[in-house]
Amino acid sequence: MDIKKIRLTNLIKLIDEYESQRVFCDLIEKDSSYVSQLKNPSNPKNIGEKMARIIETNTGKPQGWMDSLHDEQNGFVGQETPTLIKNVEPGPDITGRVPLISWVQAGSWAEVIDNHAPGDAEDWLLTTARVGRHAFALRVQGDSMTAPHGISIPEGSIVIIDPDQHCDNGNIVVARLEDSMEATLKKLVIDGNQRFLKPLNPAYPVIPINGNCKIIGRAIKVEFEL
Repeated sequence: MDIKKIRLTNLIKLIDEYESQRVFCDLIEKDSSYVSQLKNPSNPKNIGEKMARIIETNTGKPQGWMDSLHDEQNGFVGQETPTLIKNVEPGPDITGRVPLISWVQAGSWAEVIDNHAPGDAEDWLLTTARVGRHAFALRVQGDSMTAPHGISIPEGSIVIIDPDQHCDNGNIVVARLEDSMEATLKKLVIDGNQRFLKPLNPAYPVIPINGNCKIIGRAIKVEFEL
């Protein structure tokens, strides 16, 4: 479940804790029509980062409460699991959130001091990956990383990137070539003094990167939306 749906679920739960929507609106200092737009099931207005923090502060919830699912007895529960499904186990804990950014933004990410400035991200994603404070996410474009066998990162996948991780031979990395403003996702191959960016799709050529490339960060986790 993405952050938008989690915040919407928590908003509806929170409103139900009060006598009426009007009481809730007075608490967060917003009119009823605005709140109705936030919880409209057919076309909800996105609850952004700033609004989520205002709701938490004005209703006495801890910071980050809006960004995780809860139940009354167990607190955080992540995503709901049907009780009839017996062949599953609890997944790993959510460790944080990372901004989903564009490939153009990724190309200059290592040069930005305040990577997480308000408005930089297209969205914020919860992740179980253990990453540093400068981590970010990219949605894969094209099929250059779609492999016929073995590791494959198809178009539409979301890749979590950590610029603070060391990049070594065989790692999947995000890099920016000198002649491009956009970043690219490839496998880093080091052969003696030679370095290459290798697509996982054999239909695409290997790219030599001796002095003409900047490695932005290492791919830590790939997440799929089914």
